Amino acid sequence: MRLVTFFHNGQTQIGAVVDDSLVIASDNIPNASNMLEFLSSGEAGLAALQALIAAGNHRVDLAEVSLLAPIVRPGKLLGVGLNYADHIGETGMEKPEYPTFFTKQSTCVIASGEAIHCPKVSDKVDYEAELAFVIGKRCRHVPLEKAHEVIAGYTICNDVTVRDWQQRTPTWTLGKSFDTHGPLGPWLVTADEITDPHNLSIKTWVDDELRQNGNTSDMIFNCFELVAYLTQVMTLEPGDVISTGTPAGVGVKMKPRGYLKPGQTVRIEIEGLGALSNPVIAEPDNFLA
Repeated sequence: MRLVTFFHNGQTQIGAVVDDSLVIASDNIPNASNMLEFLSSGEAGLAALQALIAAGNHRVDLAEVSLLAPIVRPGKLLGVGLNYADHIGETGMEKPEYPTFFTKQSTCVIASGEAIHCPKVSDKVDYEAELAFVIGKRCRHVPLEKAHEVIAGYTICNDVTVRDWQQRTPTWTLGKSFDTHGPLGPWLVTADEITDPHNLSIKTWVDDELRQNGNTSDMIFNCFELVAYLTQVMTLEPGDVISTGTPAGVGVKMKPRGYLKPGQTVRIEIEGLGALSNPVIAEPDNFLA
């Protein structure tokens, strides 16, 4: 299923996309007031939604709604740096012994179609196409062979990064957390729909120029390894988002630099997950996330 959070008739709701229509789960099945509640309901929630889809009721035209990020405010939004061999090669850095995690603050999340801001304080705004997975079960100390069981599904993340601010601190947090710099979506594809998350093509275009062209098979630490590693440290909860790193082709390594500029559009496609597309604009005055 393709799970979505959307705005319709003055309300934020959740549901599933079926062809060109949207099946509304909110108010029509239990535990579906928001995506975090729905994911927490586990298999029972998925079964109830599947039955609703099969019944053919409670549908609206997809064109009549505004899609939001599938997880509007994740409890945790974690990224992984230097997780593709070709990206490590272009940076000139060494392969990490352990996954390099960092935090993106949840106020950076926006939906497909919403604008990425070039902030007033920097012109060094970069894109990073990434496969992201969403946790579906509260968990700790998950063994590698069971890690797939706690992943609810997969989506696309653009780990937008302000390069000069990234370098101001070894944690990278500020440079990764500017408002609007966490595009996520367009939907959450349930894990049963993705046969192998570690063999998906991943591409980025800036306007009509193909900038990144990789495959998730090139990840150094795969999704299941990341789950097993993280849960040695912390409890993961439904709706937590882990973005898994980017392949080569980022703007900072182009000659000349390929930083994003107002008027451009960034489009990321990952096989089986659809497309995440965002225009780029100058930061508006008085913007609040």
